[in-house]
Amino acid sequence: MYYVSTRDHTLRYTAAQAIEQGLSREGGLFLPETFPQLPDLKTLLPMNYQQRAAAIMGLFLDGFSGEELETFASKAYGGGKFDCPEVAPVRELHCKTHMLELWHGPTCAFKDMALQMLPHLLTASMAKNGEEKTVCILVATSGDTGKAALEGFRDVAGTKIMVFYPKDGVSDIQQLQMVTQEGENVGVCAVVGNFDDAQTGVKKIFSDPAFRDVLAGRGYVLSSANSINWGRVLPQVVYYISAYCDLVQEGKLKLGDKFHVCVPTGNFGNILAGYYAKKMGLPIDKLICASNANNVLTDFLQTGVYDRNRPFYNTASPSMDILISSNLERLLFDLTGSDEEVRGYMASLNATGRYEVSRKVKDAVRAQFVSGFCDDARTLNTIEKVFHNTGYLMDTHTAVAYTVLQDYRAKTADDTTAVVVSTASPFKFCDSVLTALGVTEQAKGTEILKQLSDVTGKPAPKPLASLAGKAVRFTKTVEKQEMLSVVDGMLR
Repeated sequence: MYYVSTRDHTLRYTAAQAIEQGLSREGGLFLPETFPQLPDLKTLLPMNYQQRAAAIMGLFLDGFSGEELETFASKAYGGGKFDCPEVAPVRELHCKTHMLELWHGPTCAFKDMALQMLPHLLTASMAKNGEEKTVCILVATSGDTGKAALEGFRDVAGTKIMVFYPKDGVSDIQQLQMVTQEGENVGVCAVVGNFDDAQTGVKKIFSDPAFRDVLAGRGYVLSSANSINWGRVLPQVVYYISAYCDLVQEGKLKLGDKFHVCVPTGNFGNILAGYYAKKMGLPIDKLICASNANNVLTDFLQTGVYDRNRPFYNTASPSMDILISSNLERLLFDLTGSDEEVRGYMASLNATGRYEVSRKVKDAVRAQFVSGFCDDARTLNTIEKVFHNTGYLMDTHTAVAYTVLQDYRAKTADDTTAVVVSTASPFKFCDSVLTALGVTEQAKGTEILKQLSDVTGKPAPKPLASLAGKAVRFTKTVEKQEMLSVVDGMLR
């Protein structure tokens, strides 16, 4: 199986080459030339999460042996790294609604599901490609990717990692997780601006041939741990398939029954993985895309017009505070089959901040996706209401998804079984969750974790509780145009 670029389909790479490179040189994103079909799901039902991951990823990774992938999956998801044996458990909220909890890993967010696997895929890819240079991982984060990438690549031989996050654009706990990160090969820097500024800065560094040549002379090659890297998207496909298998195993669904998935969405990578699972044959009916007040995706999915020329809001669900959703480009390529058409859309986005897709693409999008959004007030109301009625505590991003699902059901009377993708522990957003529960006087620093635990009776995850007393290592803040100099300085 070869991989092609969304902006130049004549460029063909092996899986190892695509994963190592991360982003195509002309700015496109890699994806498979063809998508495999799932094996008989009966063969996956008795497997644990690690076994399912190895089996599913193996369909896409020519050149990687089954034994290799089983070893990678065991290292990524075993060894006590996740605080429950199911790795990605599915919890029943009520008979037609289930929560897919993706935050039981070492950083308490769904990014662990991919970023515990990516270091194994990347270092193996470099070896297969005969690459002897040190790889520098560049990451732009809206909150969760940064810590997950730092933890995944911490002290991994042959790697360095630099994470950029928007100053004042992440939660206090998210920031503390990053700036206290341990490891000799890590760097963290705040950027004045929002996530889109940080993401654009990273893309510019990748597409700077002169800087790449300079780094090559120093013995470095650049790669990415953002979801622009196929090695990030692929492990995310696994948990949709695994969740369905679990629901069948538990008797909540019969094999072949359709179900909806509702995903809190910012950069479009998470819901794209669900789309790919459906493309492979998983019986997903509707892909429900949930946005916060930064509802650029909601508008696009409903109208076919993508327009980032709008106010940017800092919300209670900061990991979704994004106006440029990079992974949407992969969907456009899949629906058009035309790199020329995609190049046109991306050029228009770069020049004017907007584009409008063809009627064919609009119809294809509407056939696959439902969308909606909610503001902070409704998000916090959902957290309080669900906790009061069921005892289930959710974070702000999960609450956005649950609210949008309920809106969809109220509008359509569709009672199809649905899985809400729960992307982060509520303890990563203590201030917002406490506010939702009516607590106005809030503790400072890491004491707020204990306060939320006392109020709800829920224990704080150990990785977050252990932040107390950790030394802050990274304090640098730069303007977006200074990002390249930060990377340059790290790699001297």
